Amino acid sequence: MTDRERVRADAVYAALLERQGERWVQPRVERTRRVLELLDDPQKTYRVVHVTGTNGKTSTSRVIESLIRAHGLRTGLFTSPHLERFTERIMVDGEPISDAAVADAWDEISPFVDLVDAELAAADDAALTFFELLTVLAFVAFADAPIDVLVLEVGMGGSWDSTNTADGDVAVFTPIDLDHADRLGETISEIAAVKAGIIKDGAAVVSARQDAAAEAELRRAAADRGATIAFEGEGFALAQQRLAVGGQLISVRGLAGVYEDEYLPLYGAHQGFNAALAIAAVESLLGGAAQPIAGDVLAEGLGGVTSPGRLQLVGASPTVVVDAAHNPHGARALVAALGEAFDFDEWGVVLGVLSDKDADGIVDALAPAAAHVFATAPHSERANDADTIADLAEARGVPVTVHADLADAAESAREWAAASDRRAVVIAGSVVLAGEALALSAAEDWKSGWER
Repeated sequence: MTDRERVRADAVYAALLERQGERWVQPRVERTRRVLELLDDPQKTYRVVHVTGTNGKTSTSRVIESLIRAHGLRTGLFTSPHLERFTERIMVDGEPISDAAVADAWDEISPFVDLVDAELAAADDAALTFFELLTVLAFVAFADAPIDVLVLEVGMGGSWDSTNTADGDVAVFTPIDLDHADRLGETISEIAAVKAGIIKDGAAVVSARQDAAAEAELRRAAADRGATIAFEGEGFALAQQRLAVGGQLISVRGLAGVYEDEYLPLYGAHQGFNAALAIAAVESLLGGAAQPIAGDVLAEGLGGVTSPGRLQLVGASPTVVVDAAHNPHGARALVAALGEAFDFDEWGVVLGVLSDKDADGIVDALAPAAAHVFATAPHSERANDADTIADLAEARGVPVTVHADLADAAESAREWAAASDRRAVVIAGSVVLAGEALALSAAEDWKSGWER
């Protein structure tokens, strides 16, 4: 990567940021489709595994991608949001897209973007948004790479999400819960109906265990579109999991094979369930009917999985863990995982939450595990102020201190944890905060220990 290439890529991101942001979401997939038609539909040049749900989308997508890549296929992975740099969202063969490739793709799409923006203006409609353009950019970059299979995470929902301009050979559903109710619906059934929109005619569908209302919606959508559908517990299952150094050993009853004591380098019981879902998805992709995954391929694929910002160990002496946990479902999974994967008596929680998230629900879920909350705010115009987070923690009887930024909060938390070898620190509440924590830990080299 040269300085010139980085400047070009940074200019692309700056141009994207000038658009309506990712929170500006409208049910208008046809605008994205119009740009792609002008570009000769690059998203139709590779196979697609489409992933939606409320929690676990990114981790499941990363496991699926690693398993497919272990088969010798060239992969693309599109996820959101990013932790540190936007090129992380567009992965080619397990690595962030190069600055030169993303800049070249932007140059390729720009004339067509201008054309569609003009059409939208003439119709008194808003210009293409950040996420609509990022999706187009990614599809073009993947076609140019070129790739064999794209693992595609939705931005929000499903049916009218920009990513739904691609036709998924396999549709994957992680657990569906209440989130983005203002846009997706106020009940799980309504939300599931929107997410079920990614199911295409004749596709294979695999799903985690769901609430009865969500399951009914997915079954109905699959039947309407002539798709096959398999649910965790019925078609496949996580049979067993146990702790191992750096992760866990899992046994999975797949759709087409049984896989015993496979190493997964991720913490948390929920990651074992994500891996089982990913295995079923890849089995579904391999042939007209589900095909087993060869043992050496599975070992390579699972062994190479990473999931940055998800129960990621970033510090030692004292132990520091980072987890995005940006909604109550994710926070509950984090609390369970801390108890399963680590042996500490007290956790200091460095907590920062965005204002459009359920801060009360997140704090409520984390409070049972928190011996002390170090309240702070992510660097975002959408951040809840630290005092709001502190008030929520105090209302639940948790000791709390307020900190101006993550660096101060993390330093105070590490001082608190250093007082006992039975204490540790977790940084949670926001993907933005998780990204800041990873950058801070790299700069301060927490993994090699901490000196006062």
